[in-house]
Amino acid sequence: MKLSLSAVLLFGTAAMIQGTPARGQLGAGSVFGVVPTPNENFNNGLQAASASGPNDIWAVGQSTIHFDGKRWTAFQAPLIEGNNTASLEGVVDISPTLAWAAGTVNIGEANPGQVIEQWNGKQWSVFPGPKFAKGDVPSLFAMTSTAADDVWAIGSLLGDDEQQLFFLFEHWDGTAWTATTSLSGDAFLFGASADATNDAWAVGFSGPENDDSGTLAMHWDGTNWKVVATPSVGSGANQLNGVLALAPNDVWAVGFSTPVPPPAEAATLTLIEHFDGTNWTVVPSPNVGPNSIYQSNRLFGLAANSAKDIWAFGSVFAQSGSGHQATLLLHWDGTSWTIAPSPDPTKGGFLSDLLFAGVVPSPGDVWIVGTEDEAPHSASLAIHTATGDRF
Repeated sequence: MKLSLSAVLLFGTAAMIQGTPARGQLGAGSVFGVVPTPNENFNNGLQAASASGPNDIWAVGQSTIHFDGKRWTAFQAPLIEGNNTASLEGVVDISPTLAWAAGTVNIGEANPGQVIEQWNGKQWSVFPGPKFAKGDVPSLFAMTSTAADDVWAIGSLLGDDEQQLFFLFEHWDGTAWTATTSLSGDAFLFGASADATNDAWAVGFSGPENDDSGTLAMHWDGTNWKVVATPSVGSGANQLNGVLALAPNDVWAVGFSTPVPPPAEAATLTLIEHFDGTNWTVVPSPNVGPNSIYQSNRLFGLAANSAKDIWAFGSVFAQSGSGHQATLLLHWDGTSWTIAPSPDPTKGGFLSDLLFAGVVPSPGDVWIVGTEDEAPHSASLAIHTATGDRF
C-alpha cells in the first residue's frame, strides 16, 4: 500500500491586495524545509502527489514535475499549459515506467471535460478513457490505487440530458478504463484513497457549497460505491477535501466546518474525522485563531508516516482581511492533533501559500506540495522532511 493522497479543490486566483503577510507562528522552527521546484508555465500550482519510491515521485496540477531523488524536473503533459484552462488533479505512481494522471480540460473542442494521461517512463500522453454520451461533460478530481491493475479516478459527470449531475467513478483494471455513475444531485467528491481492492473511500460535500453543505463520504466494498454517514459540525457549510485510508478500521478525512449559517459571517475551522471500521467521528483539531471573521482555517490533505505520525495540511487566512494565506500544518502523534510550524516561501508582497497534497515514499520521508503566489503567476511549492518516526 502506498501512503499517498490526492486531494483536490480548485480556487480562483486571489486579487492583489496589499497588507501585512499572515506569517505569524507558522514560520520559524519547522522540521520541513522548502525544496526548489521548476516553474516553466505561467501558472504552476500543484494539486496532487504520488510516489513508487523515494527516487520516483510525481506532483501534478497546472504543471507536471518529477523528483528523481536529487532534484525536481518539469515534464510536458498534453493539454496542461498553466493557463487556467486545464489541470491535472490526481496522480498515481505505479513504477518509474508507469504512472497515471487525471484532471479536467475546461476549454477547447479537442478534448473538453476530463483528461486521463499515462507516463511510460519517457513521456506523458493522453490515454483513452471511458466513452460518454454526446453532450456529457465528465470531470475528474482525484485518483488512488492499490496496484497496477486497480486504479480509481473520481469525479463528476454533468449529463446533457436534463443537465443532471452524477458521481463519476472510473476504474482501470489493467486493460481498460470503465465508468460507473450514480445520481448525486448537488454533491461533489474531491478526495480519494484506497488500502485494498475492496476498501476505498471518496470524500467531498453534499448540498449548496458555502451555504448549508454537509460532509460526504462514499465507500467501495469491492462491489458498490455507497454513502456512509459522516458528521458535520456547526450550522454552516461543512466540507471534506482529503481522505487517507491506512486500514479498514483506520481512515482519516479532513476539511473545514463553519460555525454559523449564511448570511452571518464567521471564519471556517479545521475539520478532522476518523473512521474506526464502524463509524465516522469528529476528532478535535486546533486552529490558528480565529481572531476575526476573516481568519479561516482549511485542510486539504493528509500524509502518514505511520498510524501515530500523520500530517494534515492546508492554509489559513490573515485575520486582517487582506486575503493573504499562509501554509497550515497539523500533526497527529497517536493521541491528539497539534499545530506544527510550517514554512511560507513566497518572496513577493502578497502571501498566498497553500498545501494541497502529500506523499510518504519511504519511512520518515514526507513530501507536501501545493502552490505559492509569485506575481503575476502562481508557482509550484514543495516542502520536505526526513525525520523518521519520531513519535
